[in-house]
Amino acid sequence: MTDLLENPRAGRVKAVAALTRKDVRAETGLFLLEGPQAVREALEYRPELLRELYVTPTAAERYGLADTQVDTWFVTEQVLDAMADTVTPQGVVAVCEQFPTSVRQVFPDRVSQEAADTSASEGGLPGLVAILEEVRDPGNAGTIIRAADSAGADAVVLTGRSVDPYNPKVVRSTTGSLFHVPVSVGVGLADTIERAKSLGYTVLAADVSGDDLPDVRAEGLLDGPTVWVFGNEARGLTSEDLAMVDRAVKVPIYGRAESMNLATAASVCLYESAFAQRSV
Repeated sequence: MTDLLENPRAGRVKAVAALTRKDVRAETGLFLLEGPQAVREALEYRPELLRELYVTPTAAERYGLADTQVDTWFVTEQVLDAMADTVTPQGVVAVCEQFPTSVRQVFPDRVSQEAADTSASEGGLPGLVAILEEVRDPGNAGTIIRAADSAGADAVVLTGRSVDPYNPKVVRSTTGSLFHVPVSVGVGLADTIERAKSLGYTVLAADVSGDDLPDVRAEGLLDGPTVWVFGNEARGLTSEDLAMVDRAVKVPIYGRAESMNLATAASVCLYESAFAQRSV
């Protein structure tokens, strides 16, 4: 622990604040964590990735962060405000190494037939994977990662046309799930779908043109290893995208709502798959 860092214009403070920019994150391989919950999740699940911790003396005592193994600095509220992307970082900011998972780890080039015929719980294929294609809203992306984690999904894949998962707003929206579920980034949709199909996955697209989700589940289509593809908030998936999947599926709206938020629809789809796979 160092002496109190008080100057909001200090070089160290500016370097941390710069991680709100995508180009700086890409150059450094680092990203910003804000708030005690995100930092606690990182400390519990991936402590080796934490590079620096900045905390006010009050927050250090309140959240038990005074004696971690991370390089820790006491800072003033003014310094913390200068570092953080959010208005209320709750006295805690950290710098963390990015840790994307290769798409080849999610969908390996080769898999044994025995593994392909068994579920994830039996040591075979991952049972549930979400692909985000051109999902641009950070809140939606982060919420889908959180929902995937909650539903027991094995990975989330963000194509190169989607938002950066290390965007501070995405990181905050995951509320720590970023450290629980593997996240692959920067891949192409066509190649990813081809990989999934070659391994025996059923690839489903969430789209308003599709069949009703309860009917698809009743057919047993959700029982095995499944990949869900979620498209852009405004435009959805293109006709070319839909031509690559096995089936388009929609979440039926029984009330009077004009439409459903992407993250909400994705949560429903992922949980329906989780329910189906666990009932088999």
